Amino acid sequence: MSQAQAAAAPNASLELDLNKMANAIRMLSMDAIKKANSGHTGMPMGMADIATVLYSKFLKFDPKNPHWTNRDRFIVSNGHGSMLPYSIAYLTGNEKLTIEEIKNFRQLGSHTPGHPEVDVDASIETTTGPLGQGISNAVGFAIAERILNDKYGADCDHFTYVFTGDGCLMEGVSHEACSLAGHLKLNKMIVFYDDNNVTIDGTIDLTFSENVQERFKAYGWNVLEIDGHDHKAIANAIEAAQKSDRPNLIASKTKIGFGAPNFEEQPKAHGAITAEDEIAATREALDWPHAPFEIPDDILAMWRSLGMETPSNALSYHIDTSKLEAVTAELKKTFDEERPSKATRQTSGACLEKLLPAIDMMVGGSADLTGSNNTKVSASEFFTAENAAGNYINYGVREHGMAAIMNGLALHGGIIPYAGTFMQFADYSRPAIRLAALMEQRVIHVMTHDSIGLGEDGPTHQPVEHLSALRAIPNCYVYRPCDGIETAECWELAIKNETAPAIMALTRQGIPTIREDDPVNKCSLGAYILEDCVGDEPEVTLFASGSEVHLAMEAAEILGDGVRVVSVPCMDLFWEQDGEYIQSLICNKSIKVGIEAGIRQSWDRLIGGHSTFIGMDSFGASAPADQLFKHFGITTDAIVAAVERKRLNAK
Repeated sequence: MSQAQAAAAPNASLELDLNKMANAIRMLSMDAIKKANSGHTGMPMGMADIATVLYSKFLKFDPKNPHWTNRDRFIVSNGHGSMLPYSIAYLTGNEKLTIEEIKNFRQLGSHTPGHPEVDVDASIETTTGPLGQGISNAVGFAIAERILNDKYGADCDHFTYVFTGDGCLMEGVSHEACSLAGHLKLNKMIVFYDDNNVTIDGTIDLTFSENVQERFKAYGWNVLEIDGHDHKAIANAIEAAQKSDRPNLIASKTKIGFGAPNFEEQPKAHGAITAEDEIAATREALDWPHAPFEIPDDILAMWRSLGMETPSNALSYHIDTSKLEAVTAELKKTFDEERPSKATRQTSGACLEKLLPAIDMMVGGSADLTGSNNTKVSASEFFTAENAAGNYINYGVREHGMAAIMNGLALHGGIIPYAGTFMQFADYSRPAIRLAALMEQRVIHVMTHDSIGLGEDGPTHQPVEHLSALRAIPNCYVYRPCDGIETAECWELAIKNETAPAIMALTRQGIPTIREDDPVNKCSLGAYILEDCVGDEPEVTLFASGSEVHLAMEAAEILGDGVRVVSVPCMDLFWEQDGEYIQSLICNKSIKVGIEAGIRQSWDRLIGGHSTFIGMDSFGASAPADQLFKHFGITTDAIVAAVERKRLNAK
């Protein structure tokens, strides 16, 4: 325990029995899993000793204020072991994690779900379970700490501790993130590798024969090896890691299911240990003669003595977005006056030129596509191992790692992360995007080259199903602006939404400015009338997004006065509008046509299953963009012809 922690701890002089404290974690975990008849007992039992030493001697936390900004972060990447952090939260006196919550493990409405879901009130820093995500988030936490430490000094000076296992280290995303962590020398990151030789299918020699320690040394990490049940060795390793100039892997030999006589060190210990005789035998082996969920007063007092009080002058992270609307208005005015025919990736870059100086804690980056994504601007400065003041991260060709790291940046607090790649590689980022949506985190993905308009690079790089696939994720907002004015509005919306990720789907090819300047953010409606028909009701309604909006406008001019054009920059927002507004656009007798250089899937709710869709029903091809749009029939002429056929059939 640090001197500051010792001075602030409520009962710092209380003599601790680390064995009994660790066994409290083991037995609470076993009791909860037994009651639920579901869960994973092995990891909490195996890692209990490390957790006990970490919390009792090193971790900086306030059980009465889990939101303290300068707390050490504790992340359980092997999230199936969720009863370990839940047990610790209860034992240390977290007010939300009561004994009743422990008893309601894995039950509907409890604060103790089967895998940890971000809930800082309950001392859960991030949502883990999909293996590899937590350790990758932790890299983002560590980067955030370094950036904010440079800004705030001692008010942001803490460690990021991680529990991880073989499964996390097999997943590819952990390789991406840990490689970057080594490159950036994130020395405040300390990872405990639960080296227990076991996975679900059996011992790890079935699938995993690499030398993990040597792998991490090759990443540039400091690597230590210990007996994960030797309290002194654990403490010595943490002390050494805290002094390291590199990220730290503490390879900890542990026994999965520690204390269970017939399960210890066996693959079957990974899951739920619920047999009455085995539980009784474990109680005897651990000298725990107490009823289920009963923690003796003396042991509970030991746990409740830990932690420290939040300093009265503790920093509160605040991101000032007060200039956002003024910046958006300025950008819209400029785009209206200049009327550029540029790609929206370029107008997005112009937006960032104004946004970064106005919102100083936006941290950008790109997966080795900076020049193509237009994510680095004059206010950007590279974040490196030597420059903690930077606000732009070179993520390298690590799309999945980048997305997971951005989640960690957002979760830490004090930062708005954004970064770019090609939309095609949303497939690589998708698991982390989904978790950002689940966790309600503001993470902005700049995804350029959003259609067959990519051109010559061909179908491997041309997204066709990706817009629909991303729209299918709940609480994920996909923005596809039609010009610079819509791009500015979409950036404003993405930044304002503090509880959801955003996808900025942007073109490679130049497109004309269509919109006029307007004080209202029309993109906030999700879909709106861009050009209305003559008369009360349209004969034809053309719905389009992004680079196809100008085609709809051209077609409307040819088709005559009865045509309404609706721009659809964000379907997700449109379906959040009131029913009357939604019906005003889609519930009329007009001929409806949807137009987007992607697949139809997400459009049927808007235009109806029997309406015409102008888009893709196959993969793309390698050719100049203008040739591809003609080849696949996504043209003004194709729209006009489709409407004329409908008109003819209606007669």
